[in-house]
Amino acid sequence: MPSRRCFLGLAAATMLAFGLSASAGSALAQAAPGKPLRVVTTFTVIQDIAQNVAGTAAIVESITKPGAEIHDYQPTPLDVVKAQSADLVLWNGMNLERWFEKFFDNVKNVRSAVVTTGIEPMGIKEGPYEGKPNPHAWMSTASALIYVENIRKALSEADPANAATYAKNAADYAAQIKAMDAPLRARLDKVPAEKRWLVSSEGAFSYLTRDYGWREAYLWPINADEQGTPQQVRRLIDLVRKNKIPAVFSESTISDKAAKQVARETGAKYGGVLYVDSLSDARGAVPTYLKLLEVTVDTIAKGFGQ
Repeated sequence: MPSRRCFLGLAAATMLAFGLSASAGSALAQAAPGKPLRVVTTFTVIQDIAQNVAGTAAIVESITKPGAEIHDYQPTPLDVVKAQSADLVLWNGMNLERWFEKFFDNVKNVRSAVVTTGIEPMGIKEGPYEGKPNPHAWMSTASALIYVENIRKALSEADPANAATYAKNAADYAAQIKAMDAPLRARLDKVPAEKRWLVSSEGAFSYLTRDYGWREAYLWPINADEQGTPQQVRRLIDLVRKNKIPAVFSESTISDKAAKQVARETGAKYGGVLYVDSLSDARGAVPTYLKLLEVTVDTIAKGFGQ
């Protein structure tokens, strides 16, 4: 990763090129009357949730692009410009965006909000991040409702004139999320109870497996420095064999090589790609958060022959 001095130098040069000074950033921190609020999020899942709450009252952009790895993203100077031009920046927290706090130090006089405030985190159970929150709380529909409410509050504080619009949109979208829960549960309940093991590359499905009564196994607990080591692969192979787990999956933003090795050596089926850390573009399989939940659960069920 570039040094902090290099990053700051590039950021300053880019901001000057775009005519953005610190004072300009201060002016942009307030919503301009008669214009949509400008909102920037750290990744695409929050972007979609926020756009549903905002409706036409705000323009919401994501720093990371569809399909991108978000944990160790390396921000660019143009990302600083984007954030500095915003009225509000929304981020997940729970140590998901390990790059964000240093990045946001370079953004002046712009509101920010952590959208997981009030969620009881599940802890990471092993590895270098043991005891820290598992950040993938949006994989629980119950937690997603808290995301919606936190985003509504943040939008309303940044743009009080449209508070009623945000409240209505939030209520409508929350109803859509609530309506997802029963079909997701019914789909996963078709898998026999003794087979309900969700095996993936990253331990990103703790909230989903907790909510729907599944057990979870994975190669590594969170996308970090060590991914797919021989020790991780061997341990998961042993677990899959011991428990006769019939299917193994991997996530869309990482290599499927290690997961396919586990499937090959155990005779389990490689069940395909699960979506968690990023949406697709508009033409892809999961252009929205609700579609991400639907497609991921459908892929799991099909992997088990349901």
